[in-house]
Amino acid sequence: MTKQLQDVVEDVNAIPLDKINPACRDRFVNGTELPVFERLRREDPVHFTPESEFGPYWSVTLWDDIRTVGSNHRDFTSTQNIDLKTLEEKDRLETALQALGHERRKNVGFITMDPPEHTKHRKAVTPAVAPSSLSKMAPVMRERAGMILDSLPIGEPFDWVDRVSKEMTATVLATLLDFPFEDRRKLTYWSDVLMFEPGHGPVTSWEQKAQETVKCYQVFEELWEKRRNAPPSYDLISVLAHHPDTCDMTLEQYRGTIVLLIIGGNDTTRNTISSSLYLLNKYPQEFAKLKTDPKLVMPMVSETLRFYPPVNFMSRVANRDVELNGKTIKAGDRVVMWYASGNRDGSVIDEPDVFNIDRERSRRHLSFGVGIHTCIGSRLAEMQLTIVWEEILKRFSRIEVLEEPERNYSNFLHGFENLNVIIHKD
Repeated sequence: MTKQLQDVVEDVNAIPLDKINPACRDRFVNGTELPVFERLRREDPVHFTPESEFGPYWSVTLWDDIRTVGSNHRDFTSTQNIDLKTLEEKDRLETALQALGHERRKNVGFITMDPPEHTKHRKAVTPAVAPSSLSKMAPVMRERAGMILDSLPIGEPFDWVDRVSKEMTATVLATLLDFPFEDRRKLTYWSDVLMFEPGHGPVTSWEQKAQETVKCYQVFEELWEKRRNAPPSYDLISVLAHHPDTCDMTLEQYRGTIVLLIIGGNDTTRNTISSSLYLLNKYPQEFAKLKTDPKLVMPMVSETLRFYPPVNFMSRVANRDVELNGKTIKAGDRVVMWYASGNRDGSVIDEPDVFNIDRERSRRHLSFGVGIHTCIGSRLAEMQLTIVWEEILKRFSRIEVLEEPERNYSNFLHGFENLNVIIHKD
C-alpha cells in the first residue's frame, strides 16, 4: 500500500501530525478530507508538510489566518502559481509540448499577478461583470436556462452534470466571450483538459493533453486577432483587445487571462449547480424549506458555496519571513489557504458541519477568495446559480439523485464527474 493511499484509509487521528499531507488527492476523491482539516484546526492550524508529491508547503486552515494571508499581497505573492502541481506533471506536459514544437511558457493571467500589473488587467475586465452589465445579461441567462431545463427527460435517468451543469456553464461562457455558440461545449472541454491529469479527465495521455492545449490557444489567438481588427464590442475578448491597459498584453498574458476566464467561469458555476442539487437531495428538509419559500434560493446558493466550495484552496509564496499564528513561514515557502477548512471554522460559523439554507449571514464564506484576488465573477456566478434554481423550482417538484456521484480527481476543485438523476412528475 502506498503512503498516499494509507493516509486515506487510516484514521487521521492515528497519523503522526508531521506526516499529515492535507493535499493528498485520494482523500478528496474519497471524501475523507474534512477530518484532516478538523484535526489541523484543533491541533496545528498553520501546518507544515515537509515532504509531499507537491514539494513542501504550509497549510493555513483557520478563517482569520486565511484572511490574513489572502489580504496581504505584499508578503504573499501570487506570481508563482496558485495551485499545487507535482514535478512529474510539469515535466511531462513540457516534454509533450516541446514534441509538438511548442515551448512551454508560463501563462500569466491577472490571478497570477501582483500590483500594479494585476490592478490594470483586472480593471479592464471589471466592467463586463459590473451590475449594469449583469442586469442586461439576466434575461438572456433566464431564457437559456429555461430552454435547457425544458429539454430534460421526465421519468428517465440522465446525467445532470452533462445535461445541465456543463450546458448552462458553456452557454454563459460562450455569451461572455462571443464564442461560436455551436462550439460552446469546447469551452468546458478545454477547461477540463487544462485542469485534470491525463486519465482523470477528457484526455488519456500527456501527448493528447498537449495537442488539445495547443488547439485551445490557437482558437483564442485567432479570435484575438479578429477582435483587435474589428470595432470594439461587448464581449470580453474585444474588451481586452481594445482597453488601453490590455491591448498590448503579451501572448502569455492573453493566454493566461483566457485560461482564467474559461476555468473560473466553468468551475464555480458548473460545480455548484451540481453540488446544490446533490445537497438538497441529501438534506431533504432543506429542499422542503426551499419549495415553501423560493426567496431562499440566494441563501441556498451561498450555503452550498460554503459547504462545498467549488475551489478548495488557493496558494501563495512568501516574499519574506512572516510570523503567522506562532509559526515562522520562511521566504520562498509555499502557503496553501484551505477555503474548504476555513468555511468549517466553528469559531466563525455556527454549526459549520450543518447544511442550513436559512442560516444568518449566509454569504459569509471564503469560497470566492479574499483580498485583491477575490473572484471577479462572483456576482455573475451568484446570479447564474440563482436564475437556474428559480427556473428549476418553477418546473420540477422533485429531482432524485439516483446514486453517489464520482468526485473529480482533484484537490483543487470540488466537483462531480457525473450526477445521475431522475425528474419525477409528482
